[in-house]
Amino acid sequence: MKKTFFIAIILLLAAGIAFCLYQVKHFAASPLVIKQETIFTLPAGTGREGLKTALRQQHIVKRTRWLPALWQLEPELASFKAGTYRFIPGMTVRQMLALLASGREAQFSIRFVEGSTFKEWLAIIAKAPYLKHTLDGVAADQVASLLGREPSSTLEGRFYPDTYLYTAQTPDIALLKRAGQRMDKTLDEVWRDRAPGLPYKTPLDLLTMASIVEKETGVADERPKVASVFINRLRLSMRLQTDPTVIYGMGESYKGIISKQDLATPTPYNTYLITGLPPAPIAMPGQASLEAAAHPAKTSYLYFVADGKGGHIFSTNLASHNQAVQQYRESVKENHGQ
Repeated sequence: MKKTFFIAIILLLAAGIAFCLYQVKHFAASPLVIKQETIFTLPAGTGREGLKTALRQQHIVKRTRWLPALWQLEPELASFKAGTYRFIPGMTVRQMLALLASGREAQFSIRFVEGSTFKEWLAIIAKAPYLKHTLDGVAADQVASLLGREPSSTLEGRFYPDTYLYTAQTPDIALLKRAGQRMDKTLDEVWRDRAPGLPYKTPLDLLTMASIVEKETGVADERPKVASVFINRLRLSMRLQTDPTVIYGMGESYKGIISKQDLATPTPYNTYLITGLPPAPIAMPGQASLEAAAHPAKTSYLYFVADGKGGHIFSTNLASHNQAVQQYRESVKENHGQ
């Protein structure tokens, strides 16, 4: 009788253990209850109970009663790391815990396009999620100092436009440092490889020219020709007369139209009035514009004007240029008349 009772107890215990093992395995393989991508932050110092509470309160795991047993069975899942993680629908509890244990934090991206200005970069940074924002209200000279540059140095054009990845709580200044170091390296390489005989005194001159090329055309194969126009003008001591520099010099007063008065108003960037390059870049140039400034096409062009189709017509003399300008104006009238 006692033997039968003992066997029954053992069988019940075995059945109970088997049931629990099944439940734990089933729980580990069950998907998270999220219906869309979820960003989850695990603060530093969070223990197992804290994690259980957070998963339940944020409706990521419906029931957490089996978590302690899972950690006992698979202890490698119990050494989770603080950070911000991306959970996706269909991810299982085991996969989630493995992610937390790996420390592979979520990556966020921020995109800076070619031709954008430093002011526009700051606006993009200010809206970027999960960044550690430290630059709000910081003056430009202070930003320069934080970047290890001279307070008086211009920041325009000094950052390489691209898409950058970062993890949560990355300081915004760290992103600028990465982009600045990349532009420094790229500019140094382009400067060393530049064509001989170009009318640049410093790498900043090349960078400034590249920024003008960037703002003048978005057509890739036109950039070396646009650069050639400005190079030819510099060699002949002709004024560059490029509208993007005027616009940059106008600052907040620019409302979408350049008037004759604007062209006659002196600013350090008004290339209708100054001879040579403006004192600094007017935007962040991309690789293609840097290469165009370093290796301009060999042409005799001195003028160009929009062709009304997204490109430009290039001319070697003023008479041909004026004719191209007239054709452009007529095409604009026709388009507005349709």
